[in-house]
Amino acid sequence: MFDATTAQRLTTDGDWFAPYFISLGYRLGNVLVLSGQASISEQGEIVGAGDFDAQAAQTFANIERVLGLGGAGLEDIFKVTIYLTDMAHFPKIMDLRQRHFTPPYPADTIVEVRSLALPELMIEIEVMALVPGGERRVIDG
Repeated sequence: MFDATTAQRLTTDGDWFAPYFISLGYRLGNVLVLSGQASISEQGEIVGAGDFDAQAAQTFANIERVLGLGGAGLEDIFKVTIYLTDMAHFPKIMDLRQRHFTPPYPADTIVEVRSLALPELMIEIEVMALVPGGERRVIDG
């Protein structure tokens, strides 16, 4: 169990993960750790079934919303893990990375999986971010 003095749960009215007994994420000091976000509306419905682009857009909107709850934005992400049900979408991931992230780009892992929690989902993304005020440096070696 988390110590409430060091970890703050990120939540909102209309928490789309509440029915699944999952937290949207946590803030630990200046670090945000988000649960994997997917194309689920605040009403708990799949957005864009069968449409990868629509699902990716909703997924990033959810990430932005949860990051905002913790005081951060997409530019504050330092680690991203992307789960795809079909690696044929990898070229679109490259476009999404370029559209949503800026240098220094976050550390990244991408994995193809057989399925996600709900059969209609095609993409899920989990991130870690540093709340502004913390230091993020590029180390060249």
